Amino acid sequence: MPEVSVVIPAYERGDMVGRAIDSALAQTVDDIEVVVVDDGSEDDTEAVVTAYDDERVRYLAHETNRGVSAARNTGLATATGEYVAFLDSDDEWLPNKLERQLSTLAERGEGWVGVYCDVATGGLSALDRLAAVVSDRVFRSGAPREGGRELAEALLSMQVFMGPGSTLLVERDVLNATGGFDEGLSLFEDWDLVLRVLAVGKLAYVDEALAVTHFTGNASASACVVNDRRFLERNADLVADLESRGVPVERIHRMGLVGHFLAEGQFEEGVKYLDAATLVRPKNLARVAFWSVLGVRALLRGDR
Repeated sequence: MPEVSVVIPAYERGDMVGRAIDSALAQTVDDIEVVVVDDGSEDDTEAVVTAYDDERVRYLAHETNRGVSAARNTGLATATGEYVAFLDSDDEWLPNKLERQLSTLAERGEGWVGVYCDVATGGLSALDRLAAVVSDRVFRSGAPREGGRELAEALLSMQVFMGPGSTLLVERDVLNATGGFDEGLSLFEDWDLVLRVLAVGKLAYVDEALAVTHFTGNASASACVVNDRRFLERNADLVADLESRGVPVERIHRMGLVGHFLAEGQFEEGVKYLDAATLVRPKNLARVAFWSVLGVRALLRGDR
């Protein structure tokens, strides 16, 4: 039994999955297995993975494309490690990522079932890096970034953002108890899983960018609408509890959808989701201005 099973879902990623695998094998924690689940690729993903002459690397394949949630669930079902860590095929880890996370968990003790870390974005232009800095400074919340119920509430009310697809490490038994990823979600499926983990135990946070995500395209705003609705419905009890205590979760999520549409340059559609009451807060006005600038840039660049 390895200490950590690394699950990498991959679809048509023959040109980059090697980078993800290399970063997993380069970890200072070498008691690992790397489970790559090929989700019905028709490119050379299989050839790239099976070329590794390392007994720690295992290749699994779906006959047809079933989506990232199904691929992660297949990996989870065959994982044998005490812990499971997820890594998207277009991302990579710093060499000490697992070591820092495992040592943090050891320090926390009983009740702490997993850990995530901060993430950096690679390959950004100077303008994109500036936008990321502005976004972080303007929108960062003082909400708890680790814990149990308090972290679940902060995540659902969008006060905390995380990239669990490449940062999360959790006890395998706990993940199995949650039922894994919802295969009806193509977005927010990792946040949904985190909420189920937090119903069992606590998640620790390592305030270091130990994972690097590479931009390979965003989901459309219309896809965000469909998936956000399912995400809220699956967590309806927690949403209702927060709403009863004055936390406007539904309104906050509508504001998030506004951001997706505005950033795509779909201003008319974005306004449909805009609740005038949210504009009372100066921070929300700043958000709308920031997203609108991104939308204008998207139109000028011909992204739509």
